Amino acid sequence: MRIDILTLFPESFAPFKESIISRAQKAGTIEINLINIRDFSCDKHKRCDDTPFGGGAGMLMSVQPVFDALKSVLTKNSKVIFPSPAGKVYNHQIAHQLAQNEHLIFVCGHYEGIDQRLIEIFDMEEISIGDYVLTGGEIPAMVIIDSLLRFVPGVLKEGSLTEESFSNGLLEYPQYTRPQSFEGLDVPAVLVSGNHAEIAKWRKQESIKKTKKNRPDLLEGGKSEN
Repeated sequence: MRIDILTLFPESFAPFKESIISRAQKAGTIEINLINIRDFSCDKHKRCDDTPFGGGAGMLMSVQPVFDALKSVLTKNSKVIFPSPAGKVYNHQIAHQLAQNEHLIFVCGHYEGIDQRLIEIFDMEEISIGDYVLTGGEIPAMVIIDSLLRFVPGVLKEGSLTEESFSNGLLEYPQYTRPQSFEGLDVPAVLVSGNHAEIAKWRKQESIKKTKKNRPDLLEGGKSEN
């Protein structure tokens, strides 16, 4: 998979040079390119903002540099994503769908966002990571990219996705590691029993319990604990 990220602040994506995503890039499983929108500005000072028609607080990203930056990477197989609080709310299912694409382009807005005509010309899909507003699109883009790449074959070890939160409609069960006793708290006895059937049963029960407490909306009107 190829991902092109259009941003005014390419240095914001330093985390992609670390850990799992870095290894996937080095292995050639994925390709992530950072495109500085400012490089496409025709303004002599490389300015990339302008006042919005109709007035109002704040500035809007200039049309020309965003348009030209997009045209420089657009292909017939591209899907363009615009992280925006006005978009549909992101979830596990959308992440899985996006991971099926060959080429994704993320446009990171700043100031008050981008011109609506750009959204229409490039048929951008607007996606929100929650009902709140951030200062730019870089953090939402990182969230979306990090989560969707987990579904790209070869990024994670085989089997890593099968029991994590949302994979079966529930939140993931609690996890423990050594030492067996810490600060007066012990690992549940079933997890050190060696009885894999009982461990699986315990994990299912704990997943349901945690989902009821933290995300009852996922239980679709109440799921049986059996």
